[in-house]
Amino acid sequence: MRTYLDHNATTPLRPEARDAMIAAMDVVGNPSSVHAEGRAAKSLMEKSRGAIATAFGADGADVIFTSSATEAASLALEGRDLAGSAVEHDAVRAWIREELPADQAGVVAIETPETSTLQLANSETGVIQKIPEGLAVCDATQAFGKLPVAFNWLGAEMAFVSAHKLGGPKGVGALVVKRGTDVNARLKGGGQEMGRRAGTENIIGVAGFAAAATAAVKELEEGVWKEVARLRDLLETTLADAAPDTIFMGQTSDRLPNTSCFAVPGWKGETQVMQMDLAGYAISAGSACSSGKVKASAVLTAMGYDATVASSAIRVSLGPNTREEEILGFADKWLAQLQKYRAKAA
Repeated sequence: MRTYLDHNATTPLRPEARDAMIAAMDVVGNPSSVHAEGRAAKSLMEKSRGAIATAFGADGADVIFTSSATEAASLALEGRDLAGSAVEHDAVRAWIREELPADQAGVVAIETPETSTLQLANSETGVIQKIPEGLAVCDATQAFGKLPVAFNWLGAEMAFVSAHKLGGPKGVGALVVKRGTDVNARLKGGGQEMGRRAGTENIIGVAGFAAAATAAVKELEEGVWKEVARLRDLLETTLADAAPDTIFMGQTSDRLPNTSCFAVPGWKGETQVMQMDLAGYAISAGSACSSGKVKASAVLTAMGYDATVASSAIRVSLGPNTREEEILGFADKWLAQLQKYRAKAA
């Protein structure tokens, strides 16, 4: 039996999202068509857009559907000449003109928010940033669905999110912008999405996104993530008690309730991922978008960790359905592998 502990990479599809997507498969029209079938598709799309806006606290803002958070980041950032932190996701770092430093706690200071972009929560360490008023662009991908967050009080001009980080389908994201904010269209043609992103919309994915976002907000209101945070803390305490030399990244900062990033210097992260995979546990070493690259984490390097520590880190990210026995089972297997590593290295 396997245990999935890589929710920051992608989440299992929620039943609500699956049901909404199956129902949307019977909506045959193109939302740009004016006949009855097209109007039905358009109605479903706009209902989904409204549900996502409500879940994200973005009433009165524009929600632009994209194929992913990566595309939404490109839509927000291309041609804007913004500064960004050294701990941003690669989808953001690819566009920034100036790299801002982070301290060892993973915290970034923004001096000119109107010309900067900043993530709300880091995918590797879980560290939460304080978003300054007037920030040009916010990456809310990891935070949406795990933290109480509303675009209308976030203070940013634009923010982007992704469905598959909160129990929705892969292949659909959104850029949320304050009404009246200029966006440079990257895909041009049919004029869809208010002329900001051409191409027929992914109605099935959008319907799943909306259902997942609504369910995620309900979970937050019910306090589900408080239990997740307890399990994350239990994991870290258990590992620290048995292996005091374990380094936990970002532990002194506010973090996502589900994320633990830690390292035993010298024990390669990719080795741990393979060993735990064989033991029945899915974890990761850094961002999923960087998987396959055998090198130190750029995020941890930016936080001041040396190459040995940065290349030894793994990330365990829990979900709403993670159970205590799964966490304790992971700890037992990981500590057993650590004992073998130390015996071999001695």
